[in-house]
Amino acid sequence: MERITDQKILNAIKYFLKNTKNVRLTKLFKLLYFLDFMYFGKHGLSVTCLDYYTYPFGPVPKDLYQKISNNELPEFYNKELQFIKEKGNDELSNPIYTINLKSRNIDLGCFSFYEKEMLKQVGEIFEDADANVMTEASHFKNLPWDKTKNTKGMFQLIDYELALDKDSSIDIDNIREFFTLQKELKADGRI
Repeated sequence: MERITDQKILNAIKYFLKNTKNVRLTKLFKLLYFLDFMYFGKHGLSVTCLDYYTYPFGPVPKDLYQKISNNELPEFYNKELQFIKEKGNDELSNPIYTINLKSRNIDLGCFSFYEKEMLKQVGEIFEDADANVMTEASHFKNLPWDKTKNTKGMFQLIDYELALDKDSSIDIDNIREFFTLQKELKADGRI
């Protein structure tokens, strides 16, 4: 049985494939990043519980990327999606993958009301964007990718707390506690 976080990742991917244009792997990773970091900035939690890292072409959910690259996604993903690596692209810089939906049914029931609203908002904002626009948007000065790249370098974990602005009304101590709990529940397989 899939965990709720796996259901959210799968259905977020399907939602973006169905409701935005030009979705290949790079754009998909940026859509997931904006979903998670915009939601964290507003609510103090991640939707998917993915960890993102600074890659040259923007924030990348490294574990998901490695599973896709190594063809090691859980079977229930493979029943719903097909990732096809295009020939002739550079593996080290920015490999290009086409993503096909095998099933167009999306289970939005795994998302809370506010998560669905953020999914819709991110989809609307970036509906027509291509991978280059998404990469540029994720590289804006003082956004989490940029701050992490400038302070820690490439291939480093991007801290979700960087999504909070100085005027945020969110209590940072409570957020750290809830976010830590969310990560522990994911690690234990409970979500």
